[in-house]
Amino acid sequence: MRIDVLGAVRALRDDGTPVDLGGPRHREVLARLVAAEGRMVPTDTLVDDLWAEPPVRAVGALRTFVAALRRAIEPDRPPRIPPRVLVTEGPGYALRLPRDTVDVHRFEDALARARRNPDALTDLDAALAAWRGPAYADVTGSAWAQRERTRLEELRLEGVELRARLLLDSGSGAELVAELGAHVTEHPWREPAWGLLARALHRAGRQVEALATLRRARTMLADQLGLDPGAGLRRLETDILRGATTLQPPRTVWTAGVRFGPRTTVDLARTLALAGGDALVHSRRDRLAAVQAAERTGDIALTARVIGAYDVPALWSRADDPEQSRAVVAAAERTLTALGTDGPAELRARLLATVAVESRSADLSGTGRRRAGQAAREAEALARELGDPALLVFALNGVFLQSFTRPGLAAPRDAIGAEILGLATRHGLPNFAVLGRLIRLQSASALGDLDAATAHAEAADRLAVSTEASLVPVLTGWFRARATAARSTEPGGPDAATAAAHYRAAEDALAETAGMPGLHRGLFALALLGLRLLHGRPAPTDPHLDWGPYRPWAHPLVLLARNRAEEARNALTTAPVPPLDHMQEALWCLTAHAAARLGEHPVAARAAAALRAARTEHAGGASGMLTLGPVARYLAEAEACADKR
Repeated sequence: MRIDVLGAVRALRDDGTPVDLGGPRHREVLARLVAAEGRMVPTDTLVDDLWAEPPVRAVGALRTFVAALRRAIEPDRPPRIPPRVLVTEGPGYALRLPRDTVDVHRFEDALARARRNPDALTDLDAALAAWRGPAYADVTGSAWAQRERTRLEELRLEGVELRARLLLDSGSGAELVAELGAHVTEHPWREPAWGLLARALHRAGRQVEALATLRRARTMLADQLGLDPGAGLRRLETDILRGATTLQPPRTVWTAGVRFGPRTTVDLARTLALAGGDALVHSRRDRLAAVQAAERTGDIALTARVIGAYDVPALWSRADDPEQSRAVVAAAERTLTALGTDGPAELRARLLATVAVESRSADLSGTGRRRAGQAAREAEALARELGDPALLVFALNGVFLQSFTRPGLAAPRDAIGAEILGLATRHGLPNFAVLGRLIRLQSASALGDLDAATAHAEAADRLAVSTEASLVPVLTGWFRARATAARSTEPGGPDAATAAAHYRAAEDALAETAGMPGLHRGLFALALLGLRLLHGRPAPTDPHLDWGPYRPWAHPLVLLARNRAEEARNALTTAPVPPLDHMQEALWCLTAHAAARLGEHPVAARAAAALRAARTEHAGGASGMLTLGPVARYLAEAEACADKR
């Protein structure tokens, strides 16, 4: 088995399935024994570490926690056979696991090896990539855990800087400019980091910026700390001014196939975003903090690099945190203005792509939508001119999110997904390969091709194993529930109750994934409504259902199910136009169905006009998560009603 504490405490079996460790106290006991690195921890010490004021029966409670952990960790251990992992030793307990099965020990060992041997850089890179957040993140209020967090965070920062130094020493490192810029912004008192950033800038051929960085470090140290820069920074400045040969890369440039993993706050935030859960929430927070810190430096190029470094694939057209997205877009727009149209094309493309990705279509006014669409097109054009595949897939992500301009565009979106998938596969960009698969899954689902959608879901699941993208199985689980719902109308297919149970299981999995309200809110209620419409049944009337942002379009049908026709009519006629997002076809179909039921001819005519371009698609299918059935059914209802005027 494997235990991870660089983030929330968790244990995984050999096949990757999680071990149920129990409650917070159980996890803290395990974490405290991990921190002991195999040494025995006396019972009295454990009690003092677990409770500021131990209860009367603290020792008994501790023994209960240990017994439960033993059952979880060694479920197949026969009765009366002594435990082999969490063992009793003298007056306390110890954890007996190989060091390579505990992430924090792997990290410490990889750091020690890299200090001794530059060839151990690959191991250090993998160890840094294992960080999912602050160490022992879910052990709060414990002095021992805070001490360990502080110690390990210092080691992580040392690892980030050691890795950069080794790459620069080997002749690489120009790629580190953005990451080191963000690192210095977050940790301005780390003098060696300023030198590394200056070296990376020099390696990238940006000598003027390298010297400006060293001057900024000198000013900061003098103004804030009253200190002069150390000998290392002074010597580096002299070497850059003289063009010293010591700054030149060696003749043989070492590459070793290094994967550039998380090295700074922004890059770590980018990695955490793919993990979902609390990590996703922390990722957004850390990303915005880094952007704001970069802006405070007044360094426009640095700010542009920090904003553009967060190229996390985005699939959903509704933001999880609209306020944060608006703040990032505003920062990107300010930076674009400061750079000007003659600014570096790569930086401008990343900023424009950020504007397109963060300006989710469901949250935009007409003006905002036009600007976001323009930004997406400009980013794509610049990326194609530069010939940078990583930049192009990021730009195409923005093009995809701005492609929901009207109903009926599943086929063009599939083409975008196919290009993203092709680029990502050829150029080793696995996270964007996942995005390409999921876009194609959505498009095939919208076009009613469940076989193709299933193939994309299976391929996405396989990719998710290698990228540790835990959100992917949640999304593909929803697709499989949607497929079950579609088959429930076929002869010999599953019944509606089975389909509802699949939706409930998918909802439970999504509910456990914190930080995704833009996707989660209202999804389950809308899925149940779609299932009922497939079977010719009225809308669900459970008052506890959360309709989220879809309430204005579902409410008329809910009121009709309660035999409140006049209220339903008023709700229908006052409902806004559906937003241009993944659910637009579904919401127009709800509008068409309610209008036909109520004989509201003008509303039916508007719905029919909107839906004609989507005649061959399936309502809700663009989400890849639910279905209301063929759009053609609802279009026919709307047209029949409109013709009766």
